[in-house]
Amino acid sequence: MAEPEIERRVRRGPAQALRVYFSRHAQTFVGSLGRLTRQPFASLFTIAVIGIALALPVSLQLFVVNARAATGSWRNAVDVTVYFKRDVVLPKVEQLAKNLRLRPGISAVTVVPADKGLAEFRRFSGFGAALDALTENPLPHVMVVSPAPDHAAPADIDSLRAYLGNWPEVDLVQIDTEWVARFNSILEVMRGVITFTTLLLAIGVVVIVGNTIRLDILNRRAEIEVTKLVGGSDAFVRRPFLYGGIWYGLGGAALALAIVQAAVALMREPVGRVAMLYGSRFHLIGLDLQQSMGLIGTGILLGLIGSWIMASHHLQAIEPTA
Repeated sequence: MAEPEIERRVRRGPAQALRVYFSRHAQTFVGSLGRLTRQPFASLFTIAVIGIALALPVSLQLFVVNARAATGSWRNAVDVTVYFKRDVVLPKVEQLAKNLRLRPGISAVTVVPADKGLAEFRRFSGFGAALDALTENPLPHVMVVSPAPDHAAPADIDSLRAYLGNWPEVDLVQIDTEWVARFNSILEVMRGVITFTTLLLAIGVVVIVGNTIRLDILNRRAEIEVTKLVGGSDAFVRRPFLYGGIWYGLGGAALALAIVQAAVALMREPVGRVAMLYGSRFHLIGLDLQQSMGLIGTGILLGLIGSWIMASHHLQAIEPTA
């Protein structure tokens, strides 16, 4: 009976060791949080700095995402505005519009007479009194051409623009959504700036956590020397500082998430009202679950990196003196 009992102990040995291993890590994990709570002001200050540093690039990225979403629905609604010369009479414009409607790839053609254009300008511009002083209408007749959805590619639009521009009656051809292309180009530049800013702020978070851990190590130098004197390994001594960095990163990321989501919640209704004024159903987009978890994971990772670098460097230099 003795041999089977020994065998059972041997078989249970690795499992028992694994339970002890995780138990010690759990104790250290909770203990490191307790150390942070014993210095609430300093801990909250560090977490606040980390949270703001993480919230800034996330907010900028959300701005780009929402701007793309707001303008993306207009990419397919490419209207071409044709301004005629002032001496072109309205019947000629209407005849050209009638012929243009027969052209393949045209969805709609709308003629805006000069008188109607002046009336709309008078109503919305606020320059009614100044316009009354004019002896004649300075505005030309206008034609708004809407390409069909399957003919809204850039090459098709350029071809239509060239075709309309060759009319001798036409003074100017303008694509109303050119500003969308320019705006998206600006967003591409902003995306690069955000990437660079994110990298700098990530390094800043690592430095903040590392410096906090460095001060903690210096304050606990005597405790570390005693632990090493009784046989504590560098890994054992380093463990609570690593978990401290994880707590800093987790707290900062949670704060950043709260800041971003609160900002989105506060801005959602005003942005929705503005979108409705322009006939759009756009709603402000916030962080989804996957993005939120990514932010939390990023904060934890940066905190772990900062604490690992600083703890590994300084703990090697601390040796018991007796």
